[in-house]
Order: sequence, then C-alpha cells, then structure tokens
Amino acid sequence: MSVTVTFAGTGDAFGSGGRLNTCIVVDAPDMRFAVDFGASSLVALNALGIEHNTIEAMVITHLHGDHAGGIPFMLMDAILGARRQAALTIIGPPGIEHWVEQATAALFPGSDKMKPRFPLDFVELPDTSTHRHGQLAIQTMPAVHTPETMPTSVRLKISGKIISYTGDGEWNPHMPALADGADLLIMECYAFSKPVKHHLNYPDIEANRAALNAKRIVLTHMGPDMLAAARDIAEATAFDGMVIAL
Repeated sequence: MSVTVTFAGTGDAFGSGGRLNTCIVVDAPDMRFAVDFGASSLVALNALGIEHNTIEAMVITHLHGDHAGGIPFMLMDAILGARRQAALTIIGPPGIEHWVEQATAALFPGSDKMKPRFPLDFVELPDTSTHRHGQLAIQTMPAVHTPETMPTSVRLKISGKIISYTGDGEWNPHMPALADGADLLIMECYAFSKPVKHHLNYPDIEANRAALNAKRIVLTHMGPDMLAAARDIAEATAFDGMVIAL
C-alpha cells in the first residue's frame, strides 16, 4: 500500500539556505501524520497546500523550537481560524504537554482562556519505548542531543513500511538498529567538515555507512557548510517540498 513522505521543512534552527524548520508529513491509507513540527511549519504547509486540520497526529522527537515550536501556532489557528473538529494527538518525549502549554502561553498571552473544541490528547514517550496510535506503530530510541530537550530517535511502522528518523543528535550505537530494514532512513546531517556538538556530521555518517542497513537514506537539517557540499556526496539530500513515495 502506498505511503508518501513530504519534506515540508528541511532546514536547521537558523534558516540556513532559506529553508524552513523541520516538518515531515507522512500520508498512508486513511491516515496523515507529521513528524516534528518546527516554528515555521504552518508557513511550510500553506506553501504546499496541506491543510493542518487534516493532520491526525504529530510525532515529536525533542523539545527544541525548530522541531516543536510550530505547535502553538497550529493550535491557535485550529481554535480561532481553521475551526478544527477532528481529534489531534501529539506524541512526544516526557514533558511535551507542559512544554506546549508554556510555549503557547508565552507566544499567545491569554490563550489559556481559549479551549479547543476538538479532542486534544498528549502521549509522552521516553526513549526505548513503544506505542501504537491506530495503524501507526512508534518505537523510540535514545539520541545524543541537548539533554534538556528529552531527545529521541523514532522508528515508525505504517502500512507495511518503516520510516526511521534520527531526530537531532550525535552518532550513537543505536543508529544501526534504528536503520535496520527501514524503507526510508532520514538522518540529520548538520555539518560537513567541522563536528558540532549534539549533531550528526557527514564524516560520521560516511564512516558508519556500512552499518546502516536501510533501503533508502536521505539527509536533512543541514547547516551552511553541509549545504555547500550537498551536491558532492553520494547520499540524497532533502529539500523543502520534496516528496518520496515508498
């Protein structure tokens, strides 16, 4: 059965190359969900003609603004403008419900008086855990990133396909298991030549390429020097609006 992956936003936290923050939309039969929802995600979705009211669930890897900061904007529009009625489930690391509440209060003072008229649920998943949301099976794995963000990598199974995503984080020994048999492995690759703490860099990916048993690998979340080198590497690199059919 067909599954498509739309890279609505592929940029780093700082808009390098004019790219928007991380937002990946997965369409499977009878279900659409997002993986990460950075601050510019509504801009990205509107540019692609994707209505956020059609997103049934979000899977968030960690609590940084370029990966989760678009949630308050979506919720406010869902309440005030888009008049959402369908249920929304936000799945993420421990603390995500409180984080969303605090971020929404900071960005939209007075928003605590605006209650959604649609069912809104939060599911908090620590690393090394599993969860099922309808036909979507989620497995979280450890990630080496800013500890305060409760970082995870995710392995997602839907409609017979496996989509794995490193989230942000340095190379770690769990990545081969994350990649194993995946139809699509999405890897953060922030730096090309100079390692940056808490982020993957291309030399580490290249050195460990043989251990990544995935059918297809796509690199994303690239910083300036990685963007400059993207045309000279073997791996495919994502861009805003890129669509992959699995």
